[in-house]
Amino acid sequence: MTGVFLSKTVWDARGDDIRDAAPECEEIVFVPGAHVDADTIERIEVASLSDDLWPDHSASYMRVCLEAPNLRWLHTFSAGVDHPVFRMFLDRGVRLTNSSGASARSIAHHVVMTVLAMRRDLPHELREQAGHRWREHDVDDVEGTTVAVIGMGPIGIESARLLGELGMRAIGVRRTVQGNEPCETWTFDRLHEVLAIADTVVLAVPLTDETRHLIDARMIEVMRPGVHLVNVGRGGLVDEPALIDALRSKRIGFAALDVTDVEPLPADSALWDLPNVIITPHSSGATRSTRRRATDVFVDNLARWTSGLPLVNEVG
Repeated sequence: MTGVFLSKTVWDARGDDIRDAAPECEEIVFVPGAHVDADTIERIEVASLSDDLWPDHSASYMRVCLEAPNLRWLHTFSAGVDHPVFRMFLDRGVRLTNSSGASARSIAHHVVMTVLAMRRDLPHELREQAGHRWREHDVDDVEGTTVAVIGMGPIGIESARLLGELGMRAIGVRRTVQGNEPCETWTFDRLHEVLAIADTVVLAVPLTDETRHLIDARMIEVMRPGVHLVNVGRGGLVDEPALIDALRSKRIGFAALDVTDVEPLPADSALWDLPNVIITPHSSGATRSTRRRATDVFVDNLARWTSGLPLVNEVG
């Protein structure tokens, strides 16, 4: 019997599906704030970090997983596994899978929302509304503009597809062009070229040693003056002080940031008060449909695990 360690929320919502996938599983429930005794921890073989635990209870859940001597497989609801804790599991020989693709549609919708909001200067309209001022002003349209989508994973692919439907020229950037992209796609050695012609830049690439501060002061100088920037990847992709300087000088005309270098964004960060910034609290993928799809990935993988089949979305 395989001990499957999940949050109470997931067991309550999807328990029947989980038992169908693994009829011989033992239900081990994580309740935030409740003690998990040593005997129970020893029985844990499979665990899944679900988004209902993030961020308030994820650390305590992961501590239990780290203490589980018989854990053989850990799944995470997120696509990103750049946090050092995941390396700790891999170093122990624990198999790791993620829910890459589950949030792609929701995050792509967020990208479209922010691209339109920046081009139409929605923050200005909201400030006018707050001040009870009815004053018309000119706005721009996205049609005919060029958007560079950096990263052609599921999020980048869906974002490029939708933005292309709005009449934008989408150019994807990835390490190797695979031929199935929904838009023309260039390799990273042409990053300077695409940044020089893009009206909007969307960051949807994972954070690695190679992509940390991908957008720094030098790259900002390459960009078109007044360019719009959307970051739905990781805050570390951007040199934040350089970004703030560029926003203040209007070298970057607008930025929509769903991720920041430090999260939660400190209350004294200059980003909060800049009029040409849209801040969302790493919530672009936090929808009910994303949660359902992320759990679907785990349940499907659990059936494969039970049957001895290869797991999908395995990392490392």
